[in-house]
Amino acid sequence: MKNAGQVPGLAGQVVAFPGRAAEQVGFERPELMRILDLYGRMVAAGEWRDYAMSFDRNAATFAAFRRAAERPQARLEKRPALRSKQGMWTLFGEHGQVLKRGHDLANVLAPMERRLLKAVD
Repeated sequence: MKNAGQVPGLAGQVVAFPGRAAEQVGFERPELMRILDLYGRMVAAGEWRDYAMSFDRNAATFAAFRRAAERPQARLEKRPALRSKQGMWTLFGEHGQVLKRGHDLANVLAPMERRLLKAVD
């Protein structure tokens, strides 16, 4: 007998009540795995040492720091409201400039991947 409150295929996911919007935006597991994989490689290369995540009603943000007391060296933002426009993913640089926008996380992370290749050489 199945539990009355569980929906098949949604184990471990937070689901909003029918007719209500989600309370906050978050990263899905494959997205977070890709982001943390890049973070781990940047830590191994000595580029980053700390990170922070922020979740609110409009956006989910991942920020990577060289030192904890500084502003983030890179900030990745997911805004689902922009999905049909320029893309829900935005990569910001250290000074707040937009480095890349797009619909695909892998393409938006490409500038950081290139930076990692330079750091390894």
